[in-house]
Amino acid sequence: MQKFLSSWWGIPLSAQFGLLVITVYLLLVALAPWLAPFGETEILANAYEPWSSTYWLGTDSLGRDMLSRIIYGARNTVGIALIATLLAFLIGGLLGLLAATVGGVLDQLLSRMVDVIMAIPSLIFALLMLTIVGTSATSLVLVIALLDSTKVFRLARSVAQSIVVMDFVEAARLRGEGRWYLMRHEILPNVSAPLIAEFGLRFCFVFLFISTLSFLGLGTQPPAADWGSMVRDNATLISFGDITPLLPALAIALLTVAINFVVDWKLHAASGLKD
Repeated sequence: MQKFLSSWWGIPLSAQFGLLVITVYLLLVALAPWLAPFGETEILANAYEPWSSTYWLGTDSLGRDMLSRIIYGARNTVGIALIATLLAFLIGGLLGLLAATVGGVLDQLLSRMVDVIMAIPSLIFALLMLTIVGTSATSLVLVIALLDSTKVFRLARSVAQSIVVMDFVEAARLRGEGRWYLMRHEILPNVSAPLIAEFGLRFCFVFLFISTLSFLGLGTQPPAADWGSMVRDNATLISFGDITPLLPALAIALLTVAINFVVDWKLHAASGLKD
């Protein structure tokens, strides 16, 4: 415990704030059914009920409890963003390391395919693909993972190319080690720092992208709670001076800022620079 406290107080205040916020969000994701006072899709009262002791944040356009919807929205929005980011890193990171390790025709082929996908604006590409394949959670994860894997590919390939030419990698080649061994034991440990930092930033972009799609009606579909769609569905309250529709937007912004604080801290620590 003492070791943990000493390590905790050695972390910058901004990173402490970020870690606390991320922990709270993870608890909301894991414990949503137990923390929410009402069900995710349960219609309880009239539309747009004001804040009260029964409905702490009022009700939405259909009479559902806003607080419960925000809590369940954490599970849907953050969960989908996390799965999509993990899949993007699995695809893009693996192909990027493979392209840098093998080189030659495979590197050129993968790089040109990535260039073609990246040449299309991400939002237009996502809207087109989701219109074709549908707007289920699986389709949403796959489309966003495909789009973001291109960015991960370019970063992994670029960083790995500076590692594959080093002497210790060449020594491993001369020992007869295979490509999988080189990628896993020689290259990956030396590119992990920028990839971890990119994971945090990429998660933020995916998180905001999903919220944007939901706001446009092509993200998480009703009746599931999603912060982006909650802003759209209750936007009319802003005209009456009610800040309730801004609360899901605030939840999106708070998590984005928290993750950036933690990423900045990890990048600073990895750089070896002193405060």
